[in-house]
Parts: sequence; C-alpha cells; structure tokens
Amino acid sequence: MATQTVAIIGPQTSTTAHVISHIANELQVPLLSFTATDPTLSSLQFPFFIRTAFSDIYEMTAIADFVNYFGWREVIAVYGDDDHGRNGIGALGDKLAERRCKISFKAPMTPETTREEITDVLVQVALAESRVIVLHTSTAWGPKVLSVAKSLGMMENGYVWITTTFLSTWLDIGSPLSSDATDDMQGVITLRMYIPDSERKRWFFSRWKNLTTGKTANGSQGLSTYGIFAYDTVYALAHALDAFFKQGNQITFSRDPKLSQLRGDNMHLDAVKIFNEGKLLRKYIYEVNMTGVSGLFKYTSDGNLVNPAYEIINVIGTGTRRVGYWSNYTGLSIVPPEALYSKPPNRSSASQKLLPVLWPGETTHRPRGWVFPNNGRMLKIGVPKRVSYREFVSQVQGTDMFKGFCIDVFLSAVNLLPYAVPYKFVSYGDGDSNPSNTELVRLITAGVFDAAVGDITITTERTKMVDFTQPYIESGLVVVASVKKTDSNAWAFLTPFTPMMWTVTAVFFLLVGAVVWILEHRLNDDFRGPPKQQMVTILWFSFSTMFFAHRENTVSTLGRFVLLIWLFVVLIINSSYTASLTSILTVQQLSSPVKGIESLISSKEPIGYLQGSFTRTYLIEEIGIDESRLVPLKTPEETTEALKKGPQKGGVAAYVDERAYIELFLSSRCDYSIVGQEFTRNGWGFAFPRDSPLAVDLSTAILELAENGDLQRIHDKWLLSSACLSQGAKLEVDRLNLRSFWGLYLVCGLACVLALLIYFIQTMRQYSKHGPEELESSGHGSGSSRLRTFLTFVDEKEEIVKSRSKRKKMEGISYRSTSEVGSSITFNKAYSQASLNRIDSVNEI
Repeated sequence: MATQTVAIIGPQTSTTAHVISHIANELQVPLLSFTATDPTLSSLQFPFFIRTAFSDIYEMTAIADFVNYFGWREVIAVYGDDDHGRNGIGALGDKLAERRCKISFKAPMTPETTREEITDVLVQVALAESRVIVLHTSTAWGPKVLSVAKSLGMMENGYVWITTTFLSTWLDIGSPLSSDATDDMQGVITLRMYIPDSERKRWFFSRWKNLTTGKTANGSQGLSTYGIFAYDTVYALAHALDAFFKQGNQITFSRDPKLSQLRGDNMHLDAVKIFNEGKLLRKYIYEVNMTGVSGLFKYTSDGNLVNPAYEIINVIGTGTRRVGYWSNYTGLSIVPPEALYSKPPNRSSASQKLLPVLWPGETTHRPRGWVFPNNGRMLKIGVPKRVSYREFVSQVQGTDMFKGFCIDVFLSAVNLLPYAVPYKFVSYGDGDSNPSNTELVRLITAGVFDAAVGDITITTERTKMVDFTQPYIESGLVVVASVKKTDSNAWAFLTPFTPMMWTVTAVFFLLVGAVVWILEHRLNDDFRGPPKQQMVTILWFSFSTMFFAHRENTVSTLGRFVLLIWLFVVLIINSSYTASLTSILTVQQLSSPVKGIESLISSKEPIGYLQGSFTRTYLIEEIGIDESRLVPLKTPEETTEALKKGPQKGGVAAYVDERAYIELFLSSRCDYSIVGQEFTRNGWGFAFPRDSPLAVDLSTAILELAENGDLQRIHDKWLLSSACLSQGAKLEVDRLNLRSFWGLYLVCGLACVLALLIYFIQTMRQYSKHGPEELESSGHGSGSSRLRTFLTFVDEKEEIVKSRSKRKKMEGISYRSTSEVGSSITFNKAYSQASLNRIDSVNEI
C-alpha cells in the first residue's frame, strides 16, 4: 500500500475482506473481490468494496425458493461461525421468512473445527425435528461435515442436504473424482454460479486445460466458476483504467493526516498515501460494460452484477446432474436463464419447475422434511374441559382420556398419517365453566401446549397466533329465538296474491275480454246481439278463461293470437296461485318477534351467548352491540330457561351461538328455531404452532376422511338426532281443516243465497202474471190447495207456462166473437185447438 497502489484484487475470504475494506475506505483505493460474497460487504459502510461475483444474498434466495418449491417450512443451518457464515445464514433466514419458512435450529462451528466437534454438532442436529439441512461453509472443512454425517447415518432416506457453492467449487476443482470421494455426498444438492455457454467460455476452458495438463495426478487442474470471475475481474479493472486514462486523468497521491502522526513505527504507516482519484476510478469500474468469459459483465445501480443466476446440481455417483436453474429474473426453471430474459418475468408457482431429484437414500420420492424429535418428548395437546355440549368433547370421568366428536375426528386423522405421533391430552379448564378457546390458543404460542384439539373456531384473531388445520365442520353464527305456530285464517285463499295483484289480474281479465270482443265482433256470431247480451258475453268469456271453460269460438287470427297469449298467462297465474296456496295451507308457519341479527341490532333487548366462546367478542367488536345487553349462559338448560322467560321476565330475547351447537340444542327443543340467516362463515380446526408441518399433514388427513365418508360417520355417531322425537313430537304435515276454508264456503254460500233470492223474486213475478185462472178463481180455497198449485207452477217448465198463458188469451178472444160467423169460428176454433195442441207437443219435445 506504500507503493502507490490504485486498486486491490482480493482477498479470498469475506472475513479478511471486512478488515481490508476499512483500509481501502481510508485510502480511497477500490477493493475488487471475486470470492468475498458476504452480503453485508455491499453496505454503505464499505463504499470502496466492489464485488465481481454474485452476492450471497442471491444464493440464499435461490435456496429459499428451492425449499419453498418442495413445501418444506423449516430448515437447520450448519455454518462456520465467522463473518461469512453468520451473515450468509442471516440472509437465508430473511429470505425464508419472506416465504413463511424459517430456520428452526442453528448449528455454528468454529472455522478450525475438528472431526470430534463436527460429530457433537451433528448429533444435536439429528435430535432436532427438521430433516432439511443447509450447509454453508468453506471448501476447507465442508466435505468433512458430509463425511461425518455419512458415518452418523444422516445420509439415509428422509434427509435433505443443501450446500452452498463451496461444494460445487470443490467438485469442479477436483474433477474427475473417485467414487470414494463422492460416496459421502450422494443425493446432496449444491449450487454453482451460472455462466452461459459461449465460444469465449469454451476457448477459455481449452486454454486452461492445456495450461494445467500434467500439473496433477488426474491430468489437468479443475477450474471453478470463481476462477472465471477472477479472470473477468482483471479485465474489468483493465477496462476501467483504460477509460480512466483516455479521459486525460492522472494518478496522484496525498498524505493521510491521520497516518502522518504515526512516524517511527515498524510498519511505516506514515508512508501510506491516499489515492486522490480513487472515487473517479471506482466510478469507471461501475461503468464497465463488457462481455467476459462469465457473460455480460455489468453493474446495476445497487452495485451488484446483472443477471445473477445459479445452477442447481444434484450429486449422483461420481459426478453431478443439473436439475434446474435459478435466476433473479424468473426463479426456478429447467431452461437456461438467458432464454427467459426476453420474456416478461414470471414468478408464479406454476412457472417454477425442476427436474426430478435423487435424494439421499437413493430415492426420488420427495422427503417429508421433518420427523418427531428423538428426545422422548410427547406432544402436549390441550383439550378444553367443557361443561356444556359434551357430545363434542368431554373428559372420561376419573381418567385422563377424552371422548367426543372432536376427539374421534383427531384420532381418525392421526391414524391416517404415515408416521407415529407421540402425544398426550391435557385438560384445560376448571370444569365449572366453559374455558376460553382464545386463551387456549394463546398458550400454544407461549409454549405451554404443543397443540389444541376441541371445538376451536377458526377466527382472524386466532389465526394470527397459530396455524389451523383444514376445518372439519362448518359452524357459523346464527340466532335462535322462541317461535310459535301461525294458524291459517278464513281468508287464507286471498293471501297468495297481494291486493295490487288481485286488482291487476281482474283488470286484465276484463281488458282481454274486451279486446277479444272487438276483434271477433264483426266476424263471429257468438259475439253479436243486443248490447246487454254482448256485455254478458264479454264478462263470461273473460272470467271463464280462468278455468279454460270458455265455449265461444274465436275465428279471427288476431283474436286467437291474443287468446293464446292470455291462456298462457292464465296458466302461469293459476299454477303460481295453487303452489303458493298449497304452501300456505300445508307447511307449518312459524313466527317470532325476532327476525334475525338485524332486528337484534336495532333493538335494546338482552341477548344470550355461550360463555367462553368467541361470540361475545364478535358481537361487541364486529356487530357493535353494547356489552351490557349480552348475557353469558353456560348450559343448554340455562339457555332454555332464559329464552322461556323472555326479556320481560329477566330472560333474553334471543340466543346467538355457532350452528354446530344450535343444531344439537334444537334437536330436543321444538319451541325454538333459527331465525334469519347465518351471518358468519366459520369452521372448527385443530390448532398448532405457526408453520408446523403437522398441521399440513393433518389437513390432508381430514380431507381424506371427508372423501371416504368417515367424517360423516363420526358426525352421525355423535351429533345425529331426530329432532324432537324424544318428546313425542310428530314431524308430519298438518291436515287441512275447516278454518282454512270457511271464507270460501261463505262466499259461495252468499252467492247461492243471492241467486236463489233473485230466482224466487222472478218466479213470483211470473206466477202472479202467468198463473192459471183456476187459481185466481179459487181464492176462497184452502191454503194447502194454493200451496200445491204454486208448487205445481214452479215445477213446470217456463216455456210451457208462457205457451199456456198465450193459449188462454186466444181462447178468451174466440169467446167474444159474434154468432154470425159461428161456423167459421167453429172451424177456426178447431183449427186453433189443433195448432195449440201441436205447439204443446213441440214444447214438450
């Protein structure tokens, strides 16, 4: 540094780079490194540090995407306890957290670790839950860790080993390797910085092979990607210096006032000078835009190389197999990244693809990634100790065992898992009141319980604390209130239509009749005649179409068209009326003053809820109901008593609870019913700590239970109950009675009475006008003879009475004729008598 240095290439380790960067900053000398990949070196703290390879931040992003791709949620980090290891694993933790994954256990090792220390660390790793291990170290002792893992049986089926670029570097430099060298790392996944294939790359590798032939026992010396970036680093600096001098710049130095005071020491720090044009040279380095052996060599605005990408390598046999690529542009893919740069970026899960991987244990089946820890500890599962609705979950008296619908679902799901789950149930609650399930869930986050099983509703508040399984029963909030049966009244037949509907229907009957009369009047004799007769025809035709009983034929095309449309309308009206009336008369009608949650919000009456449930919090915070209106109820018996009393006698107007409870509550209480709609959509699930893999596996098991019908069978075993049958209630349709129809009979009776009255008046008028003369002459007869005469008159056909009256009049006229024309009169009389006899015969016929 005392010999007028303008740039530094190196060092090889990030730990050394941290130290040298302070000197480079003080002397303003650009420090170019192709191996110090620590992501913290890119911070503002080291402005003169220039990385000429890919930062570890991208490598850790690639590992996080790989872990997320296979659905693992926890990994174990084994790393060297230095700046490079700690900062790299820190970056990995951040990237995993972005994908809802995490590092469950960190196992640091000293940089000069021994085989015994490695063994001690890996033994702790083997006792942990996760089986996905990320190894981030150097080529110096990284392969040794894999060798110890092999000896400990940690390269068997079920393990996943992911290493950073140290392993690909070790493999590339030592290639070709013997089977003994690679036997310890079969199935391991490693990353390699991706360098696109090109003529320049092939030319470079050919020169390197020729240059190193005979240098090793295996032939030529292997070359890693770091060597290629080292080559491009020198050329990038040469380009920057060339641009620096072409602009007429000069290299000058000046003394550092801080170091000038250190005269007389052995290090001669007073001779070290500041590079005055260091910032300018740094600027030219960041402006380099060239095509090197590594591909496009260009910097982004944040000081990193463009297009960072990695190959994902699977160690198989004595070599490796590429299973895919990762790039910062599109994520995981099976095609080279440069083929995707011309397309829009796509990071969707469907676009992420990799080739099949051969895992440790020589299996292609995706490892589960976790096991239960081999420390003898059982899962502590909290179970609420309920005092109501014990069909869902309850503790067997005098034992630590539990039973109920929720317990059976959990046990059935656990039995479907492909591995054993050591657990024990621990009761939660005092047994005198229902415990708070929210508090039970909170105890999982506090570490008191490892899981919770029971009637635990999945709510937003609880999902912020734990992970839930797939819901195994749907259960939203509903309102229950007292109901009473509504009997149909005498005018129920008017109920199907509103007054407006009745009015419009009647108007249309008259309107259609008038329209058809207009269209048929000039063509059809049925629609002709005196005005009075035509009015009757219109009215009869209109209303007879209601029953399709019209007898008048339509002959005009327009009349038939109108009648066809109207008959279709009448068909729909009749069908709708019949269906509505049938429903009103046959379906049991229940009424309640409470119509649903909306009516409860607008009222001021007390509302009951199940003590210990989330209903209270929901009604206060989400619905806005005043807390003073809420009444906690512990048991179904308390609920029944409160609903029976009502708000006037110290009870409640309604009861709000989850549908699962309500269905069990109503199964034996027919005086109450659900009113309104279900106003929340919730379900019950089993609670586990965040990112627990057991929650995912149990969700799959619950879905399998639902598909094979076992979930329904468990439901029927515990919760199926014939509503109200235990109390002798009959679930049958009510028989129709007279109360529903006496209005119709009254209308029909009145119509009959009115018609008979009009008929009787008309008959009396005819009797007084056309009665026989012998009746008039028998005015002094008995009453019985007059009654018989009247009844005989009523029984006679009207035409006969009229014809007889007409004949009598004609006979009276003949008696008043003169005797001069007696013979003629006699002849006419005989003729008239014969004519009258013929008329009578015709009338009789």
